[in-house]
Amino acid sequence: MSEVHAARRARLRERCQASGSASALVSRPANVRYLAGAAPHGAILLLGRTEDLLLCPGPPDERPAEGRPDEALRVERLPGPGGDPAVAAADLAAGQGGECLAVEEHHLTVARHRAIRSVVPRLRLIDLGGAVEQLRVVKDEEEISCLRIGAEIADQALGELLESILVGRTERHLALELERRLVDHGADGPAFATSVATGPNSGRRGHRPTDRRVEEGDFLSVCLGASYRGYRCEIGRTFVIGTSPTDWQIELYDLVFAAQRAGREALAPGVAHRDVDRAARQVLDSAGYAESLPALTGHGVGLEIDEDPQLAPAAMGKLDACVPVTVEPGVHLPGRGGVRIDDTLVVRPEADGGPELLTITTKELLAL
Repeated sequence: MSEVHAARRARLRERCQASGSASALVSRPANVRYLAGAAPHGAILLLGRTEDLLLCPGPPDERPAEGRPDEALRVERLPGPGGDPAVAAADLAAGQGGECLAVEEHHLTVARHRAIRSVVPRLRLIDLGGAVEQLRVVKDEEEISCLRIGAEIADQALGELLESILVGRTERHLALELERRLVDHGADGPAFATSVATGPNSGRRGHRPTDRRVEEGDFLSVCLGASYRGYRCEIGRTFVIGTSPTDWQIELYDLVFAAQRAGREALAPGVAHRDVDRAARQVLDSAGYAESLPALTGHGVGLEIDEDPQLAPAAMGKLDACVPVTVEPGVHLPGRGGVRIDDTLVVRPEADGGPELLTITTKELLAL
């Protein structure tokens, strides 16, 4: 992977030079890991005029680093506690003859910004913006492979839960069991806080598990994801507990399923982000659920669970090939519950078979 990380840094350097800076200071952890192969706690990546450097605070942190640093990258640790790697990196950039340094203003704190200026007042700071995040949008096949393995782990954990007895168990207990199963099957850990929602809580986006117990006839909505080598996927499913679903449950489920299928089928290189959202949203809107819909239909995934692109009504831009996204429409009816169906897919051209579905747990409305 050394060549991969070096090529990523080279692409970023080209963008920096085009904006008038020969050096860049990368502080956001996911961006550091993307460019350096690892993100030790508090580490800063300096793309310098003469050398790239991963600078870490001292003394050594007992917490495990995220990933393994690129072997071709020099790693240094500050000699004592209390030093700021960002300030030290800026000082090094100035020492390399730099007059301008690009920084991630959306991540760098005001205090750090002031500290840098106090140490190297002649160094001009400009905004790097979301340059690294933009590079991260399109994944290489190694990254997609990590997402694929993570999806397999999440599918396996969810499948095992569905084979167990659910009635009488709490949302919180089921969420903890799912997260344990993810780790048992090889995940770094959960990609995000697992959501288990039952009865009137079901179908609610981002629901935090409570001590409510699963009851016969409930909708049960589950949303979970695995992190594998830092890459995070997502899957969400809705089931009925114990008995055959009622007419209103079948009707609502079929509607959300149709919306999710429309969103999945809209995924193709060159399609506008907002058109994917519209494809799913108009199915639910036409059925009278406009006020119950979430703000977006899906989003990108990768080293973070919520990345660009955003599949939302006002989103700008178009999809590229090899971009992993979620498609996750849902409807929640206050006091009754609802349905969420969520998949992670990779955008592929029609010649390659169309969108690649990573999360394959059945979307049939099962009575558990």
